[in-house]
Amino acid sequence: MNLLQQSLAAKRVLTDDQLLQTAQSIADLQLESGMIPWFEGGHCDPWNHVETAMALDVMGLHQNSHRAYQWLKETQRPDGSWPNYFNSDGSVEDFKLDSNVCAYIGTGLWHHWLCTQDLESLRKFWPMLERAMTWVLGMRLTNGTILWAREENSKPWDYALLTGCSSIRHALISAAKVAEVLKSPKPEWSEAAAKIDETIRNNRDVFEPKDRWAMDWYYPILSGSLLGDAAKARLEDQFETFVMRDHGVRCVSDEPWITASETAECSMAFAATGDIDTAQFLLNTTSFHRTSDGSYLTGLVYPDKVVFPANEKSAYTGAAVILAADSLYAISPASRIFRYDDSFDL
Repeated sequence: MNLLQQSLAAKRVLTDDQLLQTAQSIADLQLESGMIPWFEGGHCDPWNHVETAMALDVMGLHQNSHRAYQWLKETQRPDGSWPNYFNSDGSVEDFKLDSNVCAYIGTGLWHHWLCTQDLESLRKFWPMLERAMTWVLGMRLTNGTILWAREENSKPWDYALLTGCSSIRHALISAAKVAEVLKSPKPEWSEAAAKIDETIRNNRDVFEPKDRWAMDWYYPILSGSLLGDAAKARLEDQFETFVMRDHGVRCVSDEPWITASETAECSMAFAATGDIDTAQFLLNTTSFHRTSDGSYLTGLVYPDKVVFPANEKSAYTGAAVILAADSLYAISPASRIFRYDDSFDL
């Protein structure tokens, strides 16, 4: 254990046993079909479904994670997309097709491979991944951005989102790495990611304004589009806007609503730049959302700590906490999937 790891160990507020308890709370929600709803009886969206599968892999619950990806394989539309929301009975709640929701399978399968080294599963899921990425790139504009979404039988909407394109960028890079493992190279996926990077770095005005949302602040760093000094400057510039001292990250800048998933993701963004102290501080604040069974409240409104949405504990929130802990503590072989600094190589 090096000095940095020793320092982090001294500051940890989450033990491996506690993180495993959180993972088990997610696994307990998983349905026989493999779907992981937000909460018991709740709906499921494919992006957060992947996020929870990744958290299960971090904590060694690989069979549950495999079942989650199998569910995605079985529910994928012939064109490679997924509907935005499914009901817990498997029916479709929202037929909207969201490019970021459909792309995240790229990040998920690369993460699954890093955790399991299961080549047979990677081969089985490859057609699903290839179809998904083909559909996502079919939503691309000439400036490299990816249109946000479209209704099932309509033309795409006419604008792109900074958070969505940032996440898609990371998914394309991850999918290209899967392709390399399977000796089916897809250089066009990496090239598409590079084009998104160029736009994010030099022409962010092309994105639909969503400045009040915290995700638009940190996602270009979390995804790897902004690196080094540019990443650090962006995080510093809006820190006071989005971070409530000793509480966590506001979901939106103009409300005292702290969401643990955004706080955990923001922790990963700071870790990505090598700012481990801030990353640790932010992860520690999620402890206010932790419940006795290891699950996490989605949000708290200050100063009275009102639970919002009312009584909601969400699987994706616990998943984000696990992924942030992995980024800091190197719990799994995939711990560096959102790290771009050189300060914590293992």
